Amino acid sequence: MSAHPTLPGRLAPAGLADQEAAWPVTGSETFYDTVYVSLRRDTIVDPSGGEHPRAVVQPRGAVGVLALDDDDRLLLVSQYRHAVGHRMVELPAGVLDVEGEVPQDTAARELAEEADVQAAHWEHLLVIRSSPGYTSEKLTVYRATGLSPVPQDQRTEREAEEADMEQWWLPFADAVGAVLDGRITNGLAVSAILAEHARRTR
Repeated sequence: MSAHPTLPGRLAPAGLADQEAAWPVTGSETFYDTVYVSLRRDTIVDPSGGEHPRAVVQPRGAVGVLALDDDDRLLLVSQYRHAVGHRMVELPAGVLDVEGEVPQDTAARELAEEADVQAAHWEHLLVIRSSPGYTSEKLTVYRATGLSPVPQDQRTEREAEEADMEQWWLPFADAVGAVLDGRITNGLAVSAILAEHARRTR
């Protein structure tokens, strides 16, 4: 690897990627623990021997669905999100909260539960680490096509924030514009929409 000719840093190799690594942990204390998320404080040791406290929020992981109809309209949902005090425009998504369920099956279940939609075709789109400075959360996004309605007698009765959820179909090109204009800011939705846009134009 060569140094950049005029700026600090090195020129990246073609296969640059995240790498699994682990600094030693000399202490760990859990402050909060539920089936959905835990919060702990670890003390880590850097390569020079210095110790540093780090908060770690550890959810179970989640999935999202970029669902497109036959006319290239994107399925979006909006719901109230208390932590930010907004109704957020998002993709159908959910937590990996069923033991042993594979992520694609969770994605199909969430699509049905949140939007009364099922898909014939599924493709892996991308993986996102939402904010690795303090959370281990890993989000896997799938592309779903060949859509059809869930039969009426198999639909889920939605509760709490999901009972107030709205479903929208937006032309995909307009969804890209909504991201670039700052009208859609949910991290999973932004990443997935731009990933799909890049997939089409590369």
